[in-house]
Amino acid sequence: MSAATEDILDHLAAISFVAGRDARLALPAVTPFGEAVTLRYLESGRDLFFYDREVGKAFFHATADLLKTFGGLDPWLDQARQFLRQRGTFRAAVGFFAQASAVRRGWGAEGEALWFALGAAWIDRHVDSAASYFQVPAAILFGDAGVEGLRALLTPADSLAKGRLGLETYLDGAIKVRGICGLAGVAAWARRGGDVLAAGRVRGEAWFRLESDESRSFLLEILPGFRMGTHKRLFGLLLQAWTGLHLPLEEGEWSLEEGGRSFVETDGRSLFVPAVMLDREEALLAFYHTGAHLVFDSYEQDAIHALFAEIGVQHPPLDPDQRITWRPLFAQFGDDMIRFQLIFDLCEDLRVDSALEREMPGYLARVLRISHQRSRPEGAAGCYYQAAMNMLEDAMAGRLPGGLAVLMTAQTDIVDAFRAALTLYATTDLPPISLAERARAYLPGHSPNAARPVYPRQKRDMDVPEMDGGGELGVAGHEEKPREAPQQAEGNDPDMDIPPEDIQGTGGRVGVGIPMPAKVMGSGRGVQGPEGGWPYREWDYRQQNYKEGWARVHERPLREHDEARAIALATEYDGTLRRLKRVLQAQKPTRMAPRRRQYEGDEPDLEAAVQFVVERRAGHSPKASIYQQRRPQQRDNSVLLLADLSTSIMAEIGDSGVRVVDRLRAAMLLFGAALVEVGDPFALYGFASKYHDEVLLYPIKRFADTFDARVRALLGGLSGRLATRMGAAIRHSSRLMLQSPAQRRLLLILSDGRPADYDDAGDSRYLQEDTRMAVKEAQDLGVHAFCISLDPRGGEYLPLVFGPGHYLVLPHLDNLPMRLPEIYLRLRGHSA
Repeated sequence: MSAATEDILDHLAAISFVAGRDARLALPAVTPFGEAVTLRYLESGRDLFFYDREVGKAFFHATADLLKTFGGLDPWLDQARQFLRQRGTFRAAVGFFAQASAVRRGWGAEGEALWFALGAAWIDRHVDSAASYFQVPAAILFGDAGVEGLRALLTPADSLAKGRLGLETYLDGAIKVRGICGLAGVAAWARRGGDVLAAGRVRGEAWFRLESDESRSFLLEILPGFRMGTHKRLFGLLLQAWTGLHLPLEEGEWSLEEGGRSFVETDGRSLFVPAVMLDREEALLAFYHTGAHLVFDSYEQDAIHALFAEIGVQHPPLDPDQRITWRPLFAQFGDDMIRFQLIFDLCEDLRVDSALEREMPGYLARVLRISHQRSRPEGAAGCYYQAAMNMLEDAMAGRLPGGLAVLMTAQTDIVDAFRAALTLYATTDLPPISLAERARAYLPGHSPNAARPVYPRQKRDMDVPEMDGGGELGVAGHEEKPREAPQQAEGNDPDMDIPPEDIQGTGGRVGVGIPMPAKVMGSGRGVQGPEGGWPYREWDYRQQNYKEGWARVHERPLREHDEARAIALATEYDGTLRRLKRVLQAQKPTRMAPRRRQYEGDEPDLEAAVQFVVERRAGHSPKASIYQQRRPQQRDNSVLLLADLSTSIMAEIGDSGVRVVDRLRAAMLLFGAALVEVGDPFALYGFASKYHDEVLLYPIKRFADTFDARVRALLGGLSGRLATRMGAAIRHSSRLMLQSPAQRRLLLILSDGRPADYDDAGDSRYLQEDTRMAVKEAQDLGVHAFCISLDPRGGEYLPLVFGPGHYLVLPHLDNLPMRLPEIYLRLRGHSA
């Protein structure tokens, strides 16, 4: 060792014991290359250590691997010195030393040179971006397309840098976009994002982080593959035909964490369908396979309890929504948890697929055919993919070993699959696998069975409701659900904890429009909303004046929900809904109308484009709304359905066994489905009251909400409570409707009796007159109020309250579910 070399080592040791020690430990790998090379190496190491302690340590620690991989100091030593050009590059340098050897081994000299050059270009431009780049795992940067994938990923970032967008904002979103939309998708997404960034920095950064609705919507437009939106209904009907299941179809979570692969999933109550799948055959098989897990009891309550009992857990853990979480089932396997979960899925999928094959001959052959057509995944995922194929082929050939062959019999359940998985886990050579690789391990149409918490299900012979075919009520074979006790106003309110109270006078009702002697002294607890509620004036006809701030409205969530009943109602009225949808086609817009100043469109909006250029040159940051779209002419209507949820809806009509609430639930479900079909903005609210200072509005679906399983479950659980102070509810609903951008606003009120409350002093005219004034005030605000009443005596007071032609009394309760959407469509047509 030369004196010059010793001098450098001594210098390093004098400055830092760690530096001297690490340099001497790294030196044996360098000295075989000669004295000149050793001296050059130590000089660079000293400079890097003095520049930053962590960089110097990373340099010395990586030396042996770098020398072995590169076969010498070139070019990695010169590359390392590039980090000395700017202050603050230590994080980038550490990332470089950690990955350079792996990049050289994986993508060769060309790939490593490109990888370094693309990152080094950001050292002078933006050191934080350089750090973000070098710290991203190289396998993720290169992706499946290798060198070309890396180049295509980073090319748009150069032009975006002119808009001062760094890689820390761009890279994560770009990698996700490439995973599902391909390289061309990255270019299109970045190009549109550049326009958005020019319109506003905050909006642009949200675009590139995939945090904005417009960014995600754009990706759904360019997503390649088979689009599920127009086919979900058909696939749902095919699933129903084969399995008898009639399930809500929800939008699947658009998640890229699984490597971009799309799955059909279930939570035990609904199917979650992605926007796009690879092709039609895989989509269809995914519906069948996921539905089969429901039909053949993968999520059956008793079976799941028995499954957890296998691991010594008496009661499966539940999340806040009372769904079973699976983690304890796999946690016992520690770091090998994902491996066992996949093996368990192999066994449970074999059991379910075999059961489906008995019902649908040829199903296994279809799965195998499409599986052979696809390329086997790389790495560990490919081993599980091949194992699943081998199992199905052995099943068809009758050569499965005994431990797996038992899963093909009709008597097995998920517990048998778990036991088979334990045996297979102990004997198989299937390799460990990471969560990132897991998605690629499944055959087409298959998905992780325990990815979501699930609602436990009852036995399938008790769970699937029979369809009545025509969808009419009262047909032979129709059976009502077990009757619920009416929830009286004397404290049994499901949403409020009200103690027993003294009842005198008049007020609440238990029948349809029939007053019940009652005057409650006291007030409820737990009311939500602004402190004291929203104040509204109330008309006192006796004084011919308003009581300012007299009524107080509180919005509060409904706690009851019953998704099973909602599903049963959807099945029961399926025929009615199909006939209704044929009517809705006539309501669909046909005329084309321009929509100006859009973020995207078919052609430029010249006036908006000129204004955009002028404002840009003036130094402003205008919105890039410079396109014009041609869209069908929409009638500008919105509707808020306000339903009376007073105690009387729990009453039975005559001796029919039918209650108001039963038909109210069905009517609101059909109404929501109709409004989704026709496309008008709509909201669903319920209301009840207890005194003038406790008028309660229950948001079921706000205008901004989607009509999803949560909303349907709330409708399925509707029940009655308290009394009916209608005027305050109308005033608050009118205020809510002003938030709708529509020009024509319809407030549709559904009631079963005249307005009444506990503090009306027995004067039936008092709240009736206040409601009349509230309707007039709504009209002055541009809100058209229309009442649908189930009260046979409604004709006595409704003309005075709503005016002739602005109400309808339904003589037959059974007609409500079918008539409610039809009434709205007729009103909608008149308002257009």
